Amino acid sequence: MAPLSPPQSDLLPRLRASVSGGVVPGLGEGAEGAPAFTLTTPPRLALPVLIAVPHAGRAYPPQVTARMRDAALAQLRLEDRLVDRLGVAIARETGAALLVAHAPRALLDLNRAEDDIDWDMIEGGKPAEIAAPAPGQRSNARARSGLGLVPRRLPGSGEIWRGRLSVGELAARIEGIHRAYHTALADALERIRAQWGAALLIDLHSMPPLRAAEGEARAPMFVLGDRFGAACDNRLMGRALAHLEARGAAAAHNRPYSGGYVLDRHGAPRAGRNAMQIEVCRSAYLDRQFAQPGPGLPAVAALLATLVRELGAETALLGGAESQRQAAE
Repeated sequence: MAPLSPPQSDLLPRLRASVSGGVVPGLGEGAEGAPAFTLTTPPRLALPVLIAVPHAGRAYPPQVTARMRDAALAQLRLEDRLVDRLGVAIARETGAALLVAHAPRALLDLNRAEDDIDWDMIEGGKPAEIAAPAPGQRSNARARSGLGLVPRRLPGSGEIWRGRLSVGELAARIEGIHRAYHTALADALERIRAQWGAALLIDLHSMPPLRAAEGEARAPMFVLGDRFGAACDNRLMGRALAHLEARGAAAAHNRPYSGGYVLDRHGAPRAGRNAMQIEVCRSAYLDRQFAQPGPGLPAVAALLATLVRELGAETALLGGAESQRQAAE
């Protein structure tokens, strides 16, 4: 396996405060392992925005990759490959806070609920003390399809793992990665809301190229999700879509990606906590193999930085911080 690349959050200006937390079980010399995420903030938050990158983690414990049937393919398909580089560039240009997960999606998907588990991949199956679904309630479709809390299979590629995961390993991942990350995210978002009156979470992802919809000349380069209005004030989404359209960037709203657990948990626009998922087409910023940075990365980062600035100013206005809105602009 190639050496781990340094966390992209380390490339931010040193004046930013950096706090790491959580743990990637099985990685590192000591029992404490390696951090599951890093949160960086500037000395003075320039706008009420937190950028989160949950699916670009590359801190793979060797014993985990050894259990993958095809480690290279699984990493390429599961990761939002190098989208953290976009997040770093945007945070650097805008002064937003940035939360980057180092724990890979292969270990645990931060955009799934804790109970979204495919028990067929766990040794011993579902513990007896865990209640069965209520009559008429269906188990989660994502877990059944192999894309639950711990991914089991890749569409078109089959099973990811050799053997099953122990209950202890699953519990360590939930505690060290999932709970730690979402607690840090919630706390950071609440601090921003308390300061500005409103906060915006940008949950940054990447997606494979899409096909143009019927009647559309171009396929979307961006898909913006807000759980069909439940996670984000519609004024913010309207500004975002208009911003991209004005700059000639093809964008779609909620289709095919409306967001997931992150938006469900952290988006509460009536309480001043807005959450928007942004999916970026991998062809826009990666090479043809979708493995390394491509020539389009700087332009995509610059475009998203202008979007974040505008949304930050609008979020400040929603919070009633007119003077801070002017500062953000």
